[in-house]
Amino acid sequence: MVVNPQSQSALFVGLVTLDLIYLAESAPQNNQKIVASDYTVAAGGPATNAAVTFSHLGNQATVLGVVGSHPITQLIRQDLATYKVAIADLEPSTNAAVPVSSIIVTQSTGERAVVSINAVKIQASSSSIPSEILHNVDIVLIDGHQMAVGIAIAQIAKAKNIPIAIDGGSWKTGFEQLLPFVDYAICSANFYPPNCHTPAEVFAYLSSFEIAHIAITHGEQPIEYLSCGNYGVVDVPRIQAVDTLGAGDIFHGAFCHYILQNSFTDALALAACVAANACQFFGTRRWMDSPKQC
Repeated sequence: MVVNPQSQSALFVGLVTLDLIYLAESAPQNNQKIVASDYTVAAGGPATNAAVTFSHLGNQATVLGVVGSHPITQLIRQDLATYKVAIADLEPSTNAAVPVSSIIVTQSTGERAVVSINAVKIQASSSSIPSEILHNVDIVLIDGHQMAVGIAIAQIAKAKNIPIAIDGGSWKTGFEQLLPFVDYAICSANFYPPNCHTPAEVFAYLSSFEIAHIAITHGEQPIEYLSCGNYGVVDVPRIQAVDTLGAGDIFHGAFCHYILQNSFTDALALAACVAANACQFFGTRRWMDSPKQC
């Protein structure tokens, strides 16, 4: 873990999963059995992986999501404890199984295939939000998988002048209620609000909510951004990817770290460096043992 003399605190709101990650020559075809060359098990979900990254960079991270008491949640709890991420459980008494994701990473390209349920069946009420959850929090990231909770948190954070970032991996119903509170919209190339088909239309849509800082990532291609009305691009490092799983999540966690100390464009560039480094290792955790720092 990085030692950060200016440790910050962040709340990450959204999806908590258990990820079973396999490295193989390719994804299986119908009626085919394949043998993986490597595997790993870790807690997952956009908000969760971002929290782990934020913690690794020397900060205090809390995940607000549904974990519950099902036996497999012990694997999640142990993993997050290892990386010093606190859990604020929205449904601590539920014995329902958390969503499990099965991921196959293609060895030659680093591309991944994912089967997941996400949080559709475990939506929590905003009444489940723990009191004082935003005490001493410097930034909030919301991934949209717990939308009702995310909207309520955004309203509270805005009243406290706590900056709010969203992980716009894909459009989810309810984002239109969340966007008026957002300071940083960090979106993937797959984030298309209603009637939007191009990055220009996405920028225009998000700008209509008076979001000051917007970025659209394009994998290994440059990041497009619109910051206080100024358009530009940020180059990303060129690498040979081993595994792209979680790259966006790691980018968001790193962004939350760097934006507290840097300009928007510098934070994007530094976050891209961290995500590129992570893509050179299998799984969502092994990159943290790398000596390279951005």
